Amino acid sequence: MSVILFYITAVAILLFAFLSVTTRRILRAAVYLLFVLIGTAAIYFLLRYNFLAALQLTLYAGGIIVLIIFSIMLTSQMNNKLEKPNDLQVVLASVTSVVGVGLVLFVILNHSTFITQYSEKIYNVKEVALSLISYQKNGYALPFEVISVLLLAAMVAAIIMAKRELKNKEQ
Repeated sequence: MSVILFYITAVAILLFAFLSVTTRRILRAAVYLLFVLIGTAAIYFLLRYNFLAALQLTLYAGGIIVLIIFSIMLTSQMNNKLEKPNDLQVVLASVTSVVGVGLVLFVILNHSTFITQYSEKIYNVKEVALSLISYQKNGYALPFEVISVLLLAAMVAAIIMAKRELKNKEQ
């Protein structure tokens, strides 16, 4: 039964991922991305990684998507349609996608012992939590804070640029 749920969830993730990159309406793309992130959390639940699934739902599906939707609404870009990509952009995106899939498959197939070495170790919630808030050797607190500041700066810059463009169009 769980295998069937996995395949249904995987197909839903692929469908919504495809829709999120092919739609021309930016708000719909954000909603499709929300469904992809919820599907990812569902796969974590199926694998019994409940802590990781909860983090996926709260941080990404909850926090990041709300931030993206607020940014879209603040910049008044909600009803705008994105322009259609030209043929060169479609070809470059397709080549990049094929190269990315090839690279992922190469790494998975040629480095399976490296992957299984780390996937066999069982982590408990306390170890994961301590590594997330630690500044020590295996801690992730500093990179997390740097990425948070970078995302905040990018969001503020995008809003300022969009407001400036909107003001220039009105004049």
